[in-house]
Amino acid sequence: MNKVAFIFHTPPHGSAAGREGLDAVLATSALSEELAVFFIGDGVYQLKSAQAPAAIHGRDYAPTFGLLELYDIEHIYVCANALMKRNLALADLCIEAQACTQEELTRLLGEYDVRLIF
Repeated sequence: MNKVAFIFHTPPHGSAAGREGLDAVLATSALSEELAVFFIGDGVYQLKSAQAPAAIHGRDYAPTFGLLELYDIEHIYVCANALMKRNLALADLCIEAQACTQEELTRLLGEYDVRLIF
């Protein structure tokens, strides 16, 4: 089975990419245990606690990221530089994730055969 990386790089507002990516992660987790989720750039906003995307989208899917743990998805990485540039810390996120440098993320992503970007 291929190792699959899901990369979130867009904010939760303005498009359905985040919700579609989350749906893809959860669906793929039923088929493979070899997957990881990466949040880079504005994608770190996907995990920011205390948002109100329902005011924009009419729905709030951010709490659904909590299902990653229920689905035994353990490899969740965020770009430390992206957090810093956006004045965020790991404590500001709605789920537990490992902060990595750009170099670490590049190395980790190199371990995955398939990379899906949302």
